[in-house]
Amino acid sequence: MHTEQNGTGDETRAPGGAEDGTRPEGDAGARSDAGPQGDAAPEGDGAPEPPRRTRRRRRRIWVAVGLALVLFLPPAVAEAALRVNYAGDPAAGTRTRHRDALWLGHAWVDGRKTDADVTALADRLKDTGIHDLYVHAGPLEHDGTLPASDHPRARRLISALHRAAPGIRVQAWLGDKLATESPDGLRLERAATRAAVLASTRQILAAGFDGAHFDLEPLHSGDRDYLALLDDLRALTHAHHAVLSVAAHQIDPLPAFHSLWGTTTGHPKWWSQSYFGQVARRVDQIAVMSYDTMQPLQSLYGGYVAQQTSLALEVTPATTDLLMGLPFYHENRFGHWAHAETVPAAVRGVRLGLSRTDADRSRFGVALYVDFAATEADWRAYRDGWVR
Repeated sequence: MHTEQNGTGDETRAPGGAEDGTRPEGDAGARSDAGPQGDAAPEGDGAPEPPRRTRRRRRRIWVAVGLALVLFLPPAVAEAALRVNYAGDPAAGTRTRHRDALWLGHAWVDGRKTDADVTALADRLKDTGIHDLYVHAGPLEHDGTLPASDHPRARRLISALHRAAPGIRVQAWLGDKLATESPDGLRLERAATRAAVLASTRQILAAGFDGAHFDLEPLHSGDRDYLALLDDLRALTHAHHAVLSVAAHQIDPLPAFHSLWGTTTGHPKWWSQSYFGQVARRVDQIAVMSYDTMQPLQSLYGGYVAQQTSLALEVTPATTDLLMGLPFYHENRFGHWAHAETVPAAVRGVRLGLSRTDADRSRFGVALYVDFAATEADWRAYRDGWVR
């Protein structure tokens, strides 16, 4: 997820003993061939039927075991599969196609960045595969409008970047919180809101941006209003010879996992693979936010990225640029562990997924999130692992 920073166990005692009405096994001194009144022992070919209380306890144990298997076995198997997915060597040639992208923070359009910063950025981009810059120019208001005061230096920045880094495309990064999990946020089901988003897009294209990049979250899988908005946005951007790109949620790592997770947490997080494909067919670029994965180890994270790369490649048309996100930031919180989600692990995962699924695909790249949190080690890992 993108955030612009200015920008169950019960103890069960084994059945037996006086408590549950049965006699202890193996106590020879207490055993007799006659009962307490000298009656003959009951005839039969087995032990007496366990008391009802013992049977209930056993049923509870088996129910608990069954629930544990249902809840924990599939994820455990999936995690093991991710580790296996991280094994092997990437195919030769699975390097940059010079279609990579970089997310830039809001400081680039509000006056905090200078001409010297633009020159330094252009120097940074040399000898990389970066072709698109997603510059934070919003956020959108909850009604879909975009105050011009949010990006007062946009036109000057675009001109300076075009001079300093010819061939680089500068897209406006527009995002907002959706009212999908709380009453507060942008509502795509409202026609007036969608119309306002279109007007905001016209506004940023008139300011000189080469395209519009949308990051609307949390966006639930199957949202038809989002698809309708993308249809209208594509018609608009193409009429202006501009690019339409989106930041995309991750794809179900297990079948229908978004439904299960959404039911238990209220936040579906993932998209179905089918819905991802529907979105990818409506845009020029789709960038997977392949971080914040809850993976605790580099090997599991890299295996997860390899899986996500393959799943996305399978449903993204050849005419759409598919970009896999790289974590150029360092946080430790629920869902993201900096020691696990590293650039080297992500790059290796991307190359493995590309190698196994469509090694020769040309419209493919990586997207770096985000400029203001990146370290020199992040840039070096990107260059060494993906560019060279």
